[in-house]
Amino acid sequence: MSTFQKDKLKVNLFPDRRQLGLSAAADVAAAMRMFLAQKQEVNMIFGAAPSQNEFLEALCAEKDIDWSRVNAFHMDEYLKLPSDAPQGFGNFLKVRLFGKLPFRSVNYLNGNCADAEQECERYTSLLRQHPVDIVCLGIGENGHIAFNDPHVALFDDPKLVKIVDLDDVCRMQQVNDGCFTAIEEVPTHALTLTVPAMMNGQYMFCMVPAKTKAWAVYHTINDPISKAIPATCLREHERATLYIDADSGSML
Repeated sequence: MSTFQKDKLKVNLFPDRRQLGLSAAADVAAAMRMFLAQKQEVNMIFGAAPSQNEFLEALCAEKDIDWSRVNAFHMDEYLKLPSDAPQGFGNFLKVRLFGKLPFRSVNYLNGNCADAEQECERYTSLLRQHPVDIVCLGIGENGHIAFNDPHVALFDDPKLVKIVDLDDVCRMQQVNDGCFTAIEEVPTHALTLTVPAMMNGQYMFCMVPAKTKAWAVYHTINDPISKAIPATCLREHERATLYIDADSGSML
């Protein structure tokens, strides 16, 4: 592993995604143990994408964590995707994490709600009741975090949860990841936690493997901090760490 820093962001570079996932999981688990030693409950947000697979698997294997004191949230969800669709982010996390461990609570965004604005308000209320300790996220091919694509990302967003339309690069990423077979199948709208909702987390752990993310990693680290590359906001967080592998770091 090699390490460097850009602004406030610590960057850890690994030879492959397996080692990336193991190291990130160890760091997240250490932060969880620290919080659990200090307070009764820990509040965490998790990203859902194939880029998180190795990390999630390794985190599930970590020992000496009292999951019964952990409240879990996820950061985005498609609107109007069938409730049992495996591409749903809540379903993705249920299979790989939420259904494997005895969480105190798992709080799902409901993409099939009758009123999307009311669902945003409901989830906002939950986030306000459970101030976030740890955020586990990735970066999209267009530099987004959660579903804050460049055209909808606001670093000073007054909302914690909102409805967004997805740009074509974001939607095509879902095809590149093997989640859908064609862009026409990918929903056009979603619910997402906003940039401030995630930046409110005391710690941010960002796992970004794979060659398809090389452009996003390069611009996250090298571009001016702006909504043009939403992930550049990580460079302003006091306790954020970016985990990349040889593939995602190949343009650096």
